[in-house]
Amino acid sequence: MQPAADIDALRAFVHRHARLFVITGAGCSTEAGIPDYRDENGDWKRPQPVTYQSFMSDEATRRRYWARSLIGWPVMGGARPGAAHQALAQLERQGRIELLLTQNVDGLHHAAGSRRVIDLHGRIATVRCMHCEARTTRAELQRELLRRNPDWAGLQAKTAPDGDADLDGRDFQSFDVPPCTRCGTGLLKPDVVFFGESVPRARVEAAYAALARADAVLVAGSSLMVYSGFRFVQAAVQQGLPVAAINRGRTRADGLLELKLETEVGQALESCSASDSGWRLPNKC
Repeated sequence: MQPAADIDALRAFVHRHARLFVITGAGCSTEAGIPDYRDENGDWKRPQPVTYQSFMSDEATRRRYWARSLIGWPVMGGARPGAAHQALAQLERQGRIELLLTQNVDGLHHAAGSRRVIDLHGRIATVRCMHCEARTTRAELQRELLRRNPDWAGLQAKTAPDGDADLDGRDFQSFDVPPCTRCGTGLLKPDVVFFGESVPRARVEAAYAALARADAVLVAGSSLMVYSGFRFVQAAVQQGLPVAAINRGRTRADGLLELKLETEVGQALESCSASDSGWRLPNKC
């Protein structure tokens, strides 16, 4: 259990900075039942995700991806916001969040009611045609995948991160992946940023613009091992902004933090978003 003094220090940090730039990661969503990729040391605890280059160039990789996704999607698609998502939505309603920059692709911040959100790596509930740029819902594709591959529907597998499932050892050659329904030929890809793929420039620029308006950064549930998120902490420190983090285990930014709590993200954030009744900033603040 996190010492009460540390929780008070976090609450003081949140309440004395009126415009928080919040960066969230998998630690917010593991509490909602979505597995993560990294251990408490920030190392991979499972094989790295498929790369953009492999997905785009190799049909076998795409068959394997969508077969595993067919089995894993119900966990992702059925997930509901947890305590961390709800607390951050409450902080936004209190006017304390300049921007919530999430590295997650599950859409749970939106589902909880947060509106000042940039999905840095996209949303996995949307599917993109890489030829004509049409967008469809992942739920719609799931129905088509099940129609084309009924023998796969009853398979059981361990749930993996980002709507994946562990189906290693199976032959994916017969798995039928549909093309885009609009153009009839385009290959379908989740509308998320894969490893090896660049984050759209417009998202990055919008995030930097919000960071310039912020007066502090709060990292919630992220090891920041992926540079696309870590760079915003680097930029914040260069701007002289204080940075606090809530994360179990090591982060890439440990040497840059003013405050760090190694505890459950939801519990810590709930203490910050609760009513101010009966609590005031310590005198030194």
